Amino acid sequence: MAKDLNIALVRVDSRLVHGQILEAWVPFVKAKCIIVVNDKVAADSFFETVIRMAVPSEIEVIISSVEDFVQNYSYTHGSGKNTIVLFSTIADACDAFARGFRFDRLNIGNIYNNEYKICCSTSVFLCDEELKNLEDLLKETGVFVELQRVPKERAVNIKEALKDYWKIKKTEKCI
Repeated sequence: MAKDLNIALVRVDSRLVHGQILEAWVPFVKAKCIIVVNDKVAADSFFETVIRMAVPSEIEVIISSVEDFVQNYSYTHGSGKNTIVLFSTIADACDAFARGFRFDRLNIGNIYNNEYKICCSTSVFLCDEELKNLEDLLKETGVFVELQRVPKERAVNIKEALKDYWKIKKTEKCI
């Protein structure tokens, strides 16, 4: 797989590659590469083609399943081509982390779930499974998780966004 890539942004965005990524995040982090880590996209040549067509030709696009990404991708922090790693779900990002892909910051941009339990922002709606995955990631790893659609917005710490939810949940456990 690609070598000499500097991880500039690790992001969860259910839409994967779209206008906010291409028009805001790519210039902000000066990305020269986007890695889409998604089992469904990696197995669907049509979906992969659509993503590749959406990205300007001067930006390298790598599409990989979670397993292949973790097994075959070597990366650095601080040197090489600036790279955005995109996951479509929190579960995939947590799975990659558990399998050895280390990051210290996770940006959550857009997540919508029909069965959402809590609305964290205008673009992030989390269900029980996502809340559990985030709770585990925060407890066990020390990863900083932020909510931020675009770079010009103020990033919100997920702990701050969920503090009332977690207080209620803790109280319910005691009852």
